[in-house]
Amino acid sequence: MGRYVIRRLLQMIPVFFGTTLLIFFMVNVLGDPIAGLCGERRCDPATAARLASEFGLDKPAWQQYLTYLGNIFTGDFGTAFNGDKVIDLMGEAFPVTIRLTIVAIVFEIVIGISLGVVTGLHRGRPIDTGVLILTLVVIAVPTFVTGLLLQLLLGVEWGIIKPSVSSEAPLDELIVPGLVLASVSLAYVTRLTRTSIAENARADYVRTAVAKGLPRRRVVVRHLLRNSLIPVVTFIGTDVGALMGGAIVTERIFNIHGVGYQLYQGILRQSSQTVVGFVTVLVLVFLAANLIVDLLYAVLDPRIRYA
Repeated sequence: MGRYVIRRLLQMIPVFFGTTLLIFFMVNVLGDPIAGLCGERRCDPATAARLASEFGLDKPAWQQYLTYLGNIFTGDFGTAFNGDKVIDLMGEAFPVTIRLTIVAIVFEIVIGISLGVVTGLHRGRPIDTGVLILTLVVIAVPTFVTGLLLQLLLGVEWGIIKPSVSSEAPLDELIVPGLVLASVSLAYVTRLTRTSIAENARADYVRTAVAKGLPRRRVVVRHLLRNSLIPVVTFIGTDVGALMGGAIVTERIFNIHGVGYQLYQGILRQSSQTVVGFVTVLVLVFLAANLIVDLLYAVLDPRIRYA
């Protein structure tokens, strides 16, 4: 196991450099960072030259990238064009988005897996058909429609929640936004769990456990569910980074100042330092989540061993 972890960590190094290189060049080379400094008006040549020199944009692209890498390894992600340190923006945004992501993941695990197990054990019955139709509707409806509808009904019409999340973003105010963020992924988890449960229910080891006279609850939880969760864990693990990076719509609807909000502001203002810095951290989140998922395989299925 130890050698496998070391090998995976070594494999993550070229992935990290490759993704950050791609992101950096897409934002700083293909785009025009100077344009974001002057607003709607075009910078005059003298001002553009001064700003390029101030932010190091007058150097070759490869030198800019090496300078950026050297800075982030010391914890310096640069300065946004409005003068704020990107690391300070991260300190404010990531805790909020992490809480929102945790709420969304809890919904996926509790509701998604529970519905998947119930429908998988009752395949072809009315409850199975009803849940399948419901998940199709959730997948088909865009997230911004779901968010605006819940905000209108629960926040404006019925007054159950606050239409806009406060700046502190406590957990109780993130329940509905978390449900909106997790809605599509929750539907996929339900369908994936249902399919896996239905397929493994006909496996030999399940029939053997039933023939031994084991209680149905133990057969389902100890044998059937444990072996059926591997594809579900894979999906949820890779979905962690997707939820954090894809929270732009949800955070905009409920006025949550998290990672999605900062990315939106960075793109809107063409602040390359902000965009590259936040995406770099999201890359690390993706890599860490994938490593954790691989290690969980051995916990769920003892037959899996890492050389």
